[in-house]
Amino acid sequence: MSKLRMAAVAAPFDRDLEAAFVRISRLIDGARADGVGLLALPEACLGGYLANLDGDADGPPALALDGPEIRRLAALAGDMVVTAGYCEEADGFRYNSAVCVHGDGVLGNHRKVHQPLSEDATYRAGDAFAAFDTPVGRLGMMICYDKAFPESARTLALDGAEIVVCLSAWPGSRTSPAADLAQDRWKRRFDLFDRARALENQIVWLSANQSGTFGDLRFVASAKVVDPGGEIVADTGVAEGVAVAELDVRQALDTARRSMGHLRDRRPEAYEDLLAARY
Repeated sequence: MSKLRMAAVAAPFDRDLEAAFVRISRLIDGARADGVGLLALPEACLGGYLANLDGDADGPPALALDGPEIRRLAALAGDMVVTAGYCEEADGFRYNSAVCVHGDGVLGNHRKVHQPLSEDATYRAGDAFAAFDTPVGRLGMMICYDKAFPESARTLALDGAEIVVCLSAWPGSRTSPAADLAQDRWKRRFDLFDRARALENQIVWLSANQSGTFGDLRFVASAKVVDPGGEIVADTGVAEGVAVAELDVRQALDTARRSMGHLRDRRPEAYEDLLAARY
């Protein structure tokens, strides 16, 4: 069995797309020098996130999945697998999207399904979760608020995802902010979702996030790698940084699922009413 070295980034990004590529190039070069095969960059790292969540913020530049910016990202990735967030323009709509690239091109693309507060004033919602094959294994992606819904990660795990990458621009609390960001209640929720989604699906979990501030938002950083037992094996804390860990993914999954296999031991017939439930 072979080990995979993986990394999740906490870093600040704004509207300056060229500056973003300079930062991303530096992060990729550093990760490559450290032997990283899978690098997760934050939500909206290409062009920045929204300046507020009140529905009146100017959005980031809209990019095409087959456009020059994504091709540039793939060229930078080279032999690595890299995930990054961007504002996708397609069919006259804008989506909050995550792309997975390799030197060969685009491997996967995800449009954020769940939209918090007034995000829907800027983006159209996606409508699906799907895993896909990459040179480092079968991956799934989600964006920020998607992870608050257990169905998101469960769908990816049932589709064979061994690793799920969650890209975020997750801020601290707006109504009761903590002076010490490490004690912020939204930082605690961010961490809890990361650990719970990994544990309940017995998958490897990479969580990337924005750091610093942008507009009205103060991001909690806290990029991390979580193993299939829900244990945090690398974490940046609330500062900018890169969380790096090395795991034999297949062995980690097999070990976690050997006795109590959460996917294997499901009883779907007991949950049928949930599929039809509307609130």
